[in-house]
Amino acid sequence: MQAITLAQLIDHTLLKPESTIAQIETLCAEAREHGFMSVCVNSSYVPLAHQLLQGSAVKVCTVVGFPLGAMLSAAKAAEAAMALDLGASEIDMVLHIGALKDDEISTLHSDISGVVAECQLKGALCKVILETALLTDQEKVVACRVAQNAGADFVKTSTGFSNGGATVADIRLMRETVGPDMGVKASGGIRTLQDALAMIEAGATRIGASAGVAILKELAGQGPINSGEGY
Repeated sequence: MQAITLAQLIDHTLLKPESTIAQIETLCAEAREHGFMSVCVNSSYVPLAHQLLQGSAVKVCTVVGFPLGAMLSAAKAAEAAMALDLGASEIDMVLHIGALKDDEISTLHSDISGVVAECQLKGALCKVILETALLTDQEKVVACRVAQNAGADFVKTSTGFSNGGATVADIRLMRETVGPDMGVKASGGIRTLQDALAMIEAGATRIGASAGVAILKELAGQGPINSGEGY
């Protein structure tokens, strides 16, 4: 796989609560340099990222209902609408995990569809974070189906802030459930080229990682890089 191709599958990510303006500026500069698909930042940094990435092909992605997913559905929809108005073009929302576990399918569908509706108004993508580490396989299947039925563009494994991240088995299960046409995003703990390629082989069409630069350097033959903490 060529570096340019892999870069276009990566959401270059910085979501830590202690992130600073200088770190967001570096993130955006790296995204421009390497041609990542997007930068993924908390919503307060959307205006800055939008400004810094003007004139480039790099998109601005932000998170909604993050990282717990348990806030009011109306608040999620409002947060998405505000972020889109400020320059985001992709929204990664955390679904209502409790509603899923309680088998409240109509609540879960409404939670997702409210954000999807805001995204569709602005021509933006909506990715639904399942937080797979907290779910049984059957719950993962149900979550994928509800997200798909609600009109989401992607299902995504993890926030990176729970007790586990992406696994090859989960990506395979999610791909099998949603079929060939819906996006599947692997995120959480993807720190090496081997990690990224394994997820893509299993069916991921997008990778969320804070280690994107290190992964591309490894692809370019510079050897394994100590990338620190993952997304």
